[in-house]
This record gives sequence, structure tokens and C-alpha cells, in this order.
Amino acid sequence: MSVEKSTPDNGISGVEIVLDHVSKTYPGQSEPAVADVSLTIPAGEFVVFVGPSGSGKTTTMRMINRLIEPTSGTITIGGRDALSIDPNKLRQSIGYAIQQGGLFPHMTVAQNIAVVPKLLKWDRKRIADRVEELLDTVGLDSAEFADRFPRQLSGGQQQRVGVARALAADPPVLLMDEPFGAVDPITRGLLQDELMQIQAEVRKTIVFVTHDFSEAVKLGDKIAVLGQRSSVLQYDSPEAILANPADETVAGFIGQGASLQQLNLLKVRDIDLEQRPTAHENDSVAEFAARIGNDWGIILDARDRPVRWTDRKHLAGVSSLRGIGLPVGELVSTSSTLQDALEAILAERNASAVVTAARGRYHGVVTIETLIETIRSLREQHEDDPAIFEPDPSESPT
Repeated sequence: MSVEKSTPDNGISGVEIVLDHVSKTYPGQSEPAVADVSLTIPAGEFVVFVGPSGSGKTTTMRMINRLIEPTSGTITIGGRDALSIDPNKLRQSIGYAIQQGGLFPHMTVAQNIAVVPKLLKWDRKRIADRVEELLDTVGLDSAEFADRFPRQLSGGQQQRVGVARALAADPPVLLMDEPFGAVDPITRGLLQDELMQIQAEVRKTIVFVTHDFSEAVKLGDKIAVLGQRSSVLQYDSPEAILANPADETVAGFIGQGASLQQLNLLKVRDIDLEQRPTAHENDSVAEFAARIGNDWGIILDARDRPVRWTDRKHLAGVSSLRGIGLPVGELVSTSSTLQDALEAILAERNASAVVTAARGRYHGVVTIETLIETIRSLREQHEDDPAIFEPDPSESPT
């Protein structure tokens, strides 16, 4: 039997995970790698294990799906003792994503995603439909990517396929071991945004391992800051940890940039967006030019994804919108943080960034004026709470 899941009225499809006095000691070692960890991970929440290298965070996570067997203690998943479930059945019911995707090089993208559904004996049509659905979910066109091999993909594309494979059998639990650690910073930010968009829809229970505290703040509903042998130094919301680190060790791990981390607590979806005129490539040039006026607009592809921005100068004397304008540059999503938005805006000539929603569809535009006003308003709201948005003393003028 596997871990059963349900989807109640609140939309949560994940299940609770409880670690109760869990330890792991490897043969021949006098000291445990993980010592007496107790932790409850709520159903449908995104929990991040963060800590320095060698702290045992990956070992702790791998004990959940029994890739590593605990020496003592119990782990329950959805109310069932993990040790009472056949290990293979357990792993088939838990999604697992690792760094660089972990894809099978001799299999196509579609075959990689279909691995667990085939083990579960799904019929061909159901598997094909699921592969197409998941490729769309992670922003890859099925017609273009399904028959490619991993070597034909970029690092970011491999990670997208890895996430799709982990979600293939619709598991209630998803374990992720530094999945974005090997990609460049821009791609990493986009993958983080996509993962948050997916989680907003599916509400799995996600356990995510990282050594990057900024990533933990951006992604986690809760963060478990782990010390040596996975001792739980603090387990709370990102807001609470930033405002009140439990001890000097946690404060040191956060670093001196705590005030900047506050920008990672707020999402683009929480602020007001502007709307720009939009058009598809087959639309009328004259009509689009009239709507743009003396400002600028956005050209969308057939799936409503922003591809280029344009103004009246670009439209002068042309008969078609196809190929007109300039690439939109770095996008942000509704799940992006204000820090992401600020970085994207600073890279754009329009002092604004285009915002996408689910499946990369156009959603609006965030401007530098809106961002500044939002931050100013938040500072005023929290002026009586010095732990929130206070200037870092190290950043004060001398």
C-alpha cells in the first residue's frame, strides 16, 4: 500500500508528515549524522530545511521516503508509519526532485516523466495526457520537448522536467534536494517562481533542502534552520525568523542583510499592477497603435505569453505585428518577490517589468513607482514595529 491522499474543500492535496525523535547513525560511526529530530510538517505546506553543509539536512529529508533508513524514531506520513509501507510503494507515492534533474539519459523527456505512472500500470492514454499536462505546467511545449533527450536540454529545462517527473503520479508529498543549485541565478529565480505557481495550484506537502537562506525565505511557508546533526535551531515562518532569530547562530546564518531579506517576504501578487495595451501577432497594427497612443504595449503569442514590447515608432509603416518590437527581457511572475521585481525593473529601459501568471500568461506590469510607494507604505504601517523593515545598522551613513 502507498500513502493515501485526499483533496478536501480547502484545496490541499498534501498530507502531514511527523518526525518523532528520529536519529541516524551510520555503521562504524560513533556519532549520529542526525540526532533526535522531532518536527511536524503540516499538510499542504512548503517547508524548507536550511543549514550549512554537513548539517544532515539531506539525510533527514531522505529518511522520509526511506532512501536512508532511520536508526531510531518514527516517521508518519498521512498518519501512517513509513516503516509499515513497502519501500518501493512508498517512493512511488512521494515525488523526488534533485539537483540537475536526475533524468535518465537514455530516455526521452516523455519517457522520464512517465516512469512512475508506468510502474503504477497507468494506461497509455492516461500517461500521454499526464505528460502533456505536466509539460505545459512547467512551461515546456509538449510538441517541441516530449521526444528530446536530456542532453538536448538546457540546465533549466532539465530541472523543469525533473519537477514534472516528481509530480507525474500526483503524489501528496514532494521532496526536493537543492533542485536549483546548479543553474544560473536568473534561471534559478524563474524556476523558483514556477514552483511557487505550481504549489499555489496543487497544494502538495513539500520538503525542500537548501543552504541558501534567501531561497528559503522566498519559498518557504515555514523554515527549519538546522544545526549540526540536524538539531532544530528554529522552526517558524520566514517573517518570524527574520524578526526574532532564536539565537546568535541563527542570526549569523541570516547574515547582515536581514533588512533586504524583507523584500523576499512580499510577492508581486500582493501589490497593484498596471495594465498595458496588448495584442496578438495577427491583430490589426492600426488598432493596436491607436490603443498604445504615445506610450507602449505588449505583443503576446498564441498562448497569451508576452514576447515583445513595442511603441508607436516600431509600428510606423508596418503591415503586421509579427516580429515587431523588442524582447520583453526579464519577466517576473505573480509569485516573484519584490526583490525579484526590483532587479528586473533595474534591467529594463521602461523602468517596469512584465508580470506573468500561471502558464506564463500575461498578467500586468509592475513599475518602479509602484514598488517604491509600496515599500514606503509598508514602512509607515510598521513604524511601531522596529523588527520589520528597519534599516540595517551596517547600512547607516557614518
